[in-house]
Amino acid sequence: MASITLKNIPDDLYERLKAAAQAHHRSINSELIRCLEVVLKPRPVSPEERLERLRRIRPAIPPSAVAPEEIQQAIDQGRP
Repeated sequence: MASITLKNIPDDLYERLKAAAQAHHRSINSELIRCLEVVLKPRPVSPEERLERLRRIRPAIPPSAVAPEEIQQAIDQGRP
């Protein structure tokens, strides 16, 4: 596995990392790896979760935002 050295970590950020590590019973290194995983690794999203999110944001999208032709073009692009 690769190793990395972090330099010039702001004191307040380091203290927050240290507190989080203690709260989760991890070393600072393990906590930092976990933080990176949470931010950088994609989380699988179920179709139900995706639909729920779309239902929540749909009211905020004005009907004029996307033309029917653009929708049809996107549908057609997904077909062989």
